[in-house]
Amino acid sequence: MAKGEFKLTNIAVSNRTTIYFLTVFLALFGIMTYITTPKENFPEVDVPFVTVMTAYPGASPVDIENLITQPIEKELKGISGVKTISSKSIQDFSSIFIEFEMTVNEDQAYLDVTEAVDKVLPDLPNDLEDDPEVKKIEFSEWPILNINLSGDLSMVKLKAIADDLQDEIEALEEVTRVDIVGALEREIQVNVDLYKMQSAGLTFTDVAAAIAGENIMISGGQVEADGTKRSLRVDGEYKDPRLIRDILLKDGVYLRDIAQVVDGFEDRASYARLDGDQVIALNVIKRGGKNMIEGVDKVKEILAEYRETAPDNLVVKITGDESIMIRNSISNLFNTLALGFLVVVLVLMFFMGIDNALFAATAIPLSMVIAFSTLPLLDFTVNNVVLIGFILVLGIPSWWWRTSIVISRPPRICPFCRQPGGRWVKWPVRCLPEP
Repeated sequence: MAKGEFKLTNIAVSNRTTIYFLTVFLALFGIMTYITTPKENFPEVDVPFVTVMTAYPGASPVDIENLITQPIEKELKGISGVKTISSKSIQDFSSIFIEFEMTVNEDQAYLDVTEAVDKVLPDLPNDLEDDPEVKKIEFSEWPILNINLSGDLSMVKLKAIADDLQDEIEALEEVTRVDIVGALEREIQVNVDLYKMQSAGLTFTDVAAAIAGENIMISGGQVEADGTKRSLRVDGEYKDPRLIRDILLKDGVYLRDIAQVVDGFEDRASYARLDGDQVIALNVIKRGGKNMIEGVDKVKEILAEYRETAPDNLVVKITGDESIMIRNSISNLFNTLALGFLVVVLVLMFFMGIDNALFAATAIPLSMVIAFSTLPLLDFTVNNVVLIGFILVLGIPSWWWRTSIVISRPPRICPFCRQPGGRWVKWPVRCLPEP
């Protein structure tokens, strides 16, 4: 092998047909991999953070600290891999934040905290409405799309439309859930007159037990007909809230005699506004590891189909479309590839000839396409961080190919001095013979 030659390049030049087929195969494989690889704004970061939240209405911060926070913290300290535990006890609520070492598996940390909370449940107050909620902190659970519903419709009708859209969108494999914000939740209120109830010789427990005993659904057993057994049930749930007023509490005393039944709404827990108008917002949360662009496109298709049968006065506006950023990043990458190809061709054609310039410039898009095939092996997605990395190394392939060509290919006539074996050295342009 002559001095200055690169053996691997010489082998490739000697087996050009094989290299061409291999290159085409890798390029096609890279294109297919790019199409199927999930695309999102930022890579998913798994952090071993877990929170424990407990609600205890009516308790002071001191009681929350002594009765809930401290017993749970004491049990959590026995978990291996815990880095720090911080807590906050406020009126009616306890919040505990557990940070694990980065070497700890996120799922295992969640299971360990759940088991610890289950062990401490007997030591917590018996009148807790709900058990402590254990939740992982996932940065991927961020809305990728906000759907805002408004128009000349009642809040009840908008809530019904939001429920329909929620069911359809949550059926998509790219979506983990849809949160409804700003909606009114229906609530049947029984406003008891205390003096009338006492004069009737009743208590709140009697009223609650009577309502619960009437509003039930029970099994009626089975009946055999024509050789087939059919299950029966007694549907006692109220469909019309006005019927609740006719519940018999005791002899001659009905619910309507001591209380008012109001078909109303719960107190607002959230508000949503767009351009100063009140709306109902649907926050679409993407499922981890799924394609954001495909998920957004499918959601928009559902909205387009729903608008065909929806009321004419329904206004649907989309905000917070996170797919726009990743679409722009991908577009910028391919624009940079095309621009880099043209610049390399125009620059190198003056010094190496049009053939060598095209040969070197082809390395830019080709190397990018082939690099896409390695993303699934590294468990990467197409995101802004990956695309920035591609753009940063965009100029490396052309210079590597240019070096290989100068070393391995036979010397050509210099475009300046027109002498065989000449080569360009530096600016200002001058030529030297090959050694």
